[in-house]
This record gives sequence, structure tokens and C-alpha cells, in this order.
Amino acid sequence: MKRDVLIIGAGGVAQVVAHKCAQNNDVLGDIHIASRTLSKCEAILESVREKGAMKQEGVLKAHQVNAMDTQAVADLIRETGAQIVINVGSAFVNMYVLDACIETGAAYIDTAIHEDPAKICETPPWYANYEWKKRDLCAEKGVTAILGAGFDPGVVNAFARFAIDQMDEVKSIDIVDINAGSHGKYFATNFDPEINFREFTGTVYYWEDQQWKEKKMFESGRDWDLPVVGTQRAYQSGHDEVHSLATNYPQADVRFWMGFGDHYINVFTVLQSLGLLSEQPVKTAEGLEVVPLKVVKAVLPDPASLAPGYIGKTCIGDLVKGVKDGEEVELFVYNVADHKEAYEEVGSQGISYTAGVPPVAAAMLVASGDWDAKTMKNVEELDPKPFFTILDQIGLPTRVKDAKGDHPWNA
Repeated sequence: MKRDVLIIGAGGVAQVVAHKCAQNNDVLGDIHIASRTLSKCEAILESVREKGAMKQEGVLKAHQVNAMDTQAVADLIRETGAQIVINVGSAFVNMYVLDACIETGAAYIDTAIHEDPAKICETPPWYANYEWKKRDLCAEKGVTAILGAGFDPGVVNAFARFAIDQMDEVKSIDIVDINAGSHGKYFATNFDPEINFREFTGTVYYWEDQQWKEKKMFESGRDWDLPVVGTQRAYQSGHDEVHSLATNYPQADVRFWMGFGDHYINVFTVLQSLGLLSEQPVKTAEGLEVVPLKVVKAVLPDPASLAPGYIGKTCIGDLVKGVKDGEEVELFVYNVADHKEAYEEVGSQGISYTAGVPPVAAAMLVASGDWDAKTMKNVEELDPKPFFTILDQIGLPTRVKDAKGDHPWNA
């Protein structure tokens, strides 16, 4: 059954989502995209047409909307007839778009936890501060809401569920995100700089010994020997999926690790030390009020602009340890993506590609009924196998490294 789609957002991830929806419009039907800036939406749709991405003839239309206006989003959902909303706008708009979906009955899919612009790294479990407060209402209204359906969070949650399903007992989940690519710029972030920096300026929350613990950013690092990209240094970071996985698997230690080079750490440290990563407004000598973090965002390269010259690969996966038949076991479930291949296919770099393909797979599963839960779910609460099957087909194959070797997930 076809389910028409409305995409919220017009950044690099939205471009991937639009291309992948077009490539699968035999399942997803009419495609609409909306953001504050109509020209950005139109540029994305033009790239879809240039690539000849539409699988079959159909609607491909741009709209202008303020995604922080719930009523405006609800009106647009009704106008377009969209039955699935893929929210890849800023994390600041999540709750407004979710409320519009609850009002209209459209299925809701996002890729990150909601954020309050005035707060950073909120107390865990972070989802309980926002999205989970609407869980009962989604169930009451029969509205499907799939939270954190990007790569991390998203696919890594499914990796964890897949590994745990093969164990009698899970002991730990370590998520490792490595970008071994190079964009050739002096300094840039791979997605929205404001959101990127906010992840790393607050407390690193992680779940260990069945309790929440805290570290400072870059306090804990280790080398990981990974498929394809080799040995890479990663640091323990706070991240969305820790908050839901710790709730759903409280018996397991849950940690997130992200790769950073020395240059990134040095620049980040200088910016933070100077107060330039603060989300709190300050006044200039001329009396102009500015938010330092927004100024930094304004002078850095647009992440979407990095795509043409990006080379190298990413490796993102879960090392899950547990017990099976009385023996200790471990599985590394992962994906490797290529920046150049992503650009050639959809005009975006690999980070946007890995974030944008999964919500389209989730939308296809909602359309087919496999993931049409009629309530709110995090990805690990859903069957991962149909998700992996579609991801394999549309560009992000899943592999497993275990006692048997390195092989496809379904081998």
C-alpha cells in the first residue's frame, strides 16, 4: 500500500531522504518537502530530477512552512494528504511536528531527540523529557511515531536488538562511530554545526552498573580496530541512543564512542575556551545581542557544501557482549559507507547518506505495515530484520563480525 510522504527539512540529510523516497515512490507515493526556505526545497527537488531518481511518475512538490508552528504543519499535512511525515529538520522542531502528526493521524518518523535551544545535554533519560511524554497519547490516537530512525540513533539501535536477540543475556553495548573520510576543509562539521557542538559541550552521560554516570568530553578515549577503516581513536560521548537503550536494556552497560582527530579536538577546545560555543546570548560593545554558537555556525562551511570533495569511508557499529548457552560471546554488527559513492548517487556526503537512508527504510516499513505500530516506539523495540532487508536493498548493507568470521547479517 502506498503512503504519501511529507519531508520536513532542507539540509544535507533531507536531500538524501528526498532522493531515496523518489527511488522508492512505488511504495511511498507522492513526495512533498517543506522548510522555512522554499528555494532550498526546490533545489533538492531539482537535484532529484537531474539524477532521474523517480522510480515512476508521481508528485514531487516543494512547500514553505515554519516547522515550529504546529498548526501550520498540521495544515500542510492535510493539504498534501501525507500519511507519513519524515522529520529531518533541526532537533528543535521535533515536538511541534510530532504534535501536528498526532493531530492529523499521520505517522511520524524522526532521527534525533528533541532539543530545547536554551538547554544542553539534558538529564537522562532525555527522551522522557519530551517525546515519551506523548507516548500514551500516540497509543490512544493510534498514531505511529518512530523515534530516532537515522543511523545513530536508529540503525545502531537495531544492531543492538539484533545482537541481543541472539544471546541469553546481554552485558554491554558499545556503539562506535568512525568517520575516516576527509573533506579537505580547514575545519567543518558533518552536520548542523549548532547541533554538532551542542552534543559535545555538555556532560557525557552513559549507563554502567545499572546507573547513570558522567564524564567530561574527551576524558575517555580508546583505539578501536575496525573493519575497512582500521585502527581509529574514539572518545566516549553522550548520544541519543544511550538514553533509550539504557531504558530498554537496563541490565547492560551502554556507551557511545565517536572518532575525533587531534585537529578537531584542538579547534573545538579553543572555541569552547573562548566561550564561542555558548548557547547563551551575549551583547557586543555596540549593544547587539548575539548567540556565540550561532555566530560560529554562520562562519563555518555548510555541511551540504562538503559533499563534492569528500573522500574516504565511515564505519559505524555496535560491539555487543553477552552470554549464550553459558559461554561469553560478542558480536560486532556494523556498516561501512563511502563518501564518494554517496555523492555520486544522491549529491550528499556519507554522513548525510547514513543519516538519510534509514528513515526512508522506516517509512517503507510503515507503508507496508511491518512497522506501523499505532503507538510510539524507539527503533530497538521493533523487529530489526525487515529493516536490515530494506537497508541492504537501498544502500546500507549490514554486516556481522563474530566467532564465524565477517559476513552479511543474514548469512
